[in-house]
Amino acid sequence: MSSEPVTIFSETIKGLAFSLSEAAVDHHAFERPLPVCELAKCRATCCHDGVILSPEEAHVLSGESDGVIKLEDGRFKTEIVAASSDRLADDFPDHFPKTRCVFLDEQHRCLWQLRAVKEGKHPWFYKPTSCWMHPLILRNEADRPLLTLLSRKEDKAEFATFTQCGRSQVDAPPARESLKMELEMLGDISGRNFYDQLNGPPGFLSEEKDINSG
Repeated sequence: MSSEPVTIFSETIKGLAFSLSEAAVDHHAFERPLPVCELAKCRATCCHDGVILSPEEAHVLSGESDGVIKLEDGRFKTEIVAASSDRLADDFPDHFPKTRCVFLDEQHRCLWQLRAVKEGKHPWFYKPTSCWMHPLILRNEADRPLLTLLSRKEDKAEFATFTQCGRSQVDAPPARESLKMELEMLGDISGRNFYDQLNGPPGFLSEEKDINSG
């Protein structure tokens, strides 16, 4: 684990790290073929509706910039603006509102990520957790959390599996490879080597919690 912090959101990540330490891993889901993110094609489709923030994320980001709003239910979210067709992907889902997060630049890049890179920090240092984890989810199960990916049938919100990086593509690498950076980030946070666990030979890291081992 790196000695340098990978994110500014220490309290948010503390809770995530605890859940990850107990999580089972859905190996079957990570065999699903998913393309690597290509901003030139997707134009940040996953960012079209902004993102729900933890209280800590909202506090930190609102202290640095405008663009964070409080919803009627008390939760915080990044603001969105209307988006013209030329700012959306060619295959932008019809049921998605034609909007985009206010923290995207003209090249569909995250302004928080650009700032982190400029400052020599981890690219996701300022990026909200739900943003960089997409399309990964940590789902609460009866006995322990499960690190997995939604199938189209499970995607009741009709969101994750309709984005380019969450939608299966026959000629794409398995998710355990295409999501290498996300898995390594989770490893930095939790101290568990999720990437090697998913890509190692049979029996590798057998002490790790695995959905296939009960």
